[in-house]
Amino acid sequence: MKIIILGAGVIGTTSAWYLSKLGHEVTVVDRQPAPGLETSFANAGQVSPGYSTPWAGPGMPLQAMKWMLQRDHSPLVIRKRFDLAMFRWLEQFLKNCNAHSYDINKSRMLRIAEYSRDCLDTLREETGLTYDDRQRGLIQLFRTNKQVDKTQRDMRLLAESNIPHSLLTVDQILEHEPGLAHARHLLKAGLYLPGDQSGDAHIFTQRLAKMAEAQGVTFLYGTTVKGVDAAADEIMSVRTSAGHLRGDAYVVSMGSYSPLLLKPLGIHLPVYPVKGYSLTLPLTDESHAPYSTVNDETYKVAITRLGNRIRVGGTAELTGYNTRLTPDRRETLALSFSELFGGGDLTAATYWTGLRPNTPDGTPVIGPTDAFRNLWLNTGHGTLGWTMACGSGRLIADMIHGRKTDIPSLDLSLSRYG
Repeated sequence: MKIIILGAGVIGTTSAWYLSKLGHEVTVVDRQPAPGLETSFANAGQVSPGYSTPWAGPGMPLQAMKWMLQRDHSPLVIRKRFDLAMFRWLEQFLKNCNAHSYDINKSRMLRIAEYSRDCLDTLREETGLTYDDRQRGLIQLFRTNKQVDKTQRDMRLLAESNIPHSLLTVDQILEHEPGLAHARHLLKAGLYLPGDQSGDAHIFTQRLAKMAEAQGVTFLYGTTVKGVDAAADEIMSVRTSAGHLRGDAYVVSMGSYSPLLLKPLGIHLPVYPVKGYSLTLPLTDESHAPYSTVNDETYKVAITRLGNRIRVGGTAELTGYNTRLTPDRRETLALSFSELFGGGDLTAATYWTGLRPNTPDGTPVIGPTDAFRNLWLNTGHGTLGWTMACGSGRLIADMIHGRKTDIPSLDLSLSRYG
């Protein structure tokens, strides 16, 4: 089949790779001049199946209110604006803030993320692809006893999913991450996830795209998607700045912009942009730097070693499609890094922001659409696009090819929203 993929981020590019491996003729369209230049560009760098957790959970509404009233360094910011799409998304989000939904959603996310990590391992072994990658686990750092107590539910779900994990003492944390030694007094415990990994998603996407091109995939860069033409139950073409593109099947992997493309078709995709930020700084002191990757639970910040660089990423901001860089978010990232490590030059840091495509339940939307037989979705991965990329690409390729997927996938499509 001839397949058109809309979006050349890490999700669109992995989808193209796996579809091409199955023998399909694939064209990828993106408005940027190269792959992986939007949300995939400077994310936190974590491939973290063990940390795959929905934001919607018991107690989150109250916690969110506390964060919104917090004057400085709040992990969550909601900018005041009238946004009907945001209100609808928040309504669905709140409906998932209960124990039953949390367990279902986390189990789904763990299923995809674990599968994706295994697909990434296989891809790396088969191709020799490198991307400043490390396979040395992740530690979620707790600064309060309350945080330690709250992780018990997650540990139960990890155990039910047979995911290796352990609760570390402060001494054990420092054995894994000696660069935290001077922050010993801040720490209470840590959740260690040995199966988690790290790496630069941008480098991965660019290198995989080149390999896909060598395999026959066509990438149309600098090409804006303007709309989709449909007749009855079938997509006929995609309107772009380079003209109409026609294929046998179409895959939407445009991240936060996917709902805008689909709305004129009558498809209401519950994906909303949640703005995140990162700092990328040069490593200056090995003894005060992460060995692998850690998550600061207090500020919801991830700190990751990427070769001779350190990536500090996190925070969540609901502000529509606004991509302006704000000083207060930078201060939060810098504070977390300085308190825990400090082995990098913050004055030389590159400051970046991207829009994470979040669903209300945390699980991406992967699968067919009911309205159009040849339209497929692979989007809505939120903060876990890098974690879930290879698995999502493999899943959508198998679905389109008509092959049974390796993991259960019926509950991943848009139909779960009714």
